Amino acid sequence: MIWGSSFLFIKVGVAELHPLYVTLGRVLAGVLTLLAVLLVTRDRLPRDPRLWLHLSVTGVIGTAMPFTLFGYGEERVSSSLAGIWNATTALLVLPLAVYLFRTERMTARRAAGLLIGFVGVLVVLGVWEGLGGAQFTGQLMCIAAAACYAVAIPYTKRFISDRRESGISLAAGQLVTATIALAIVAPLAVGAPTPLTDLSFKAIASILALGAIGTGLAFVLNMRNIKLVGATTASMVTYLIPVFAVILGVLALDEHVTWHQPVGALVVLVGVAVAQGLFTRRKPAKPAPSVPESELAPDPA
Repeated sequence: MIWGSSFLFIKVGVAELHPLYVTLGRVLAGVLTLLAVLLVTRDRLPRDPRLWLHLSVTGVIGTAMPFTLFGYGEERVSSSLAGIWNATTALLVLPLAVYLFRTERMTARRAAGLLIGFVGVLVVLGVWEGLGGAQFTGQLMCIAAAACYAVAIPYTKRFISDRRESGISLAAGQLVTATIALAIVAPLAVGAPTPLTDLSFKAIASILALGAIGTGLAFVLNMRNIKLVGATTASMVTYLIPVFAVILGVLALDEHVTWHQPVGALVVLVGVAVAQGLFTRRKPAKPAPSVPESELAPDPA
């Protein structure tokens, strides 16, 4: 529910503040939250310089870019539709993990899942209505944001997740690099931010909620889930994010959803389920070993 509501908060934030500064405020609030958690748990930030280079990659590609792209996208499309596009992340991860990072293998089941998911994407786009205009541009930005997550997830698995540092320490380091990058880029790209005194309480509260709750607290909860039930089960949150995004967008922002958007989202999620083997009969599993909390489930927002 927290991650699904993030798209609502982005929509409110970009109504008064440039998307780059919405993202900067979000990651700054998020990193302060995680640094407080590190302090309470007596943990610390990573020390290895090489690890910081990898965290810089995920900080930019897996945090700063997708957060900002969703902001740009929501200047043109509804928060509900942005939440639906976030669901394609799990689908886009697979070909990149197979062919670029070589952390997975392609199978007939996974190929079928990709094909079903692609059909779902076409349905969400409503290709029979023609493509073009501001809404189509906004949807492309949301797809690009999901693609950023799809690059960052296998990259994290290959270069970061096996590290000895805790998951919270690694996440805090990633947010530190994202904050530094945005603090440099935002003023150069769009100038000074809108003064806080010119922003409504609603916009400020939304950005703080995005960072402290949607980026900080939600990550702590997610890491706890990974430790208790494993990364695969914890990643099932992907199926719920678009549901909450649509419900909250309709109820809180009076957004309208055309029939083909939720139908296409359902087809996409069926494709993800097929690719992940959720419809395959499995033998009762033996008790699984504890999962290192450094394994990250997809961050959907």
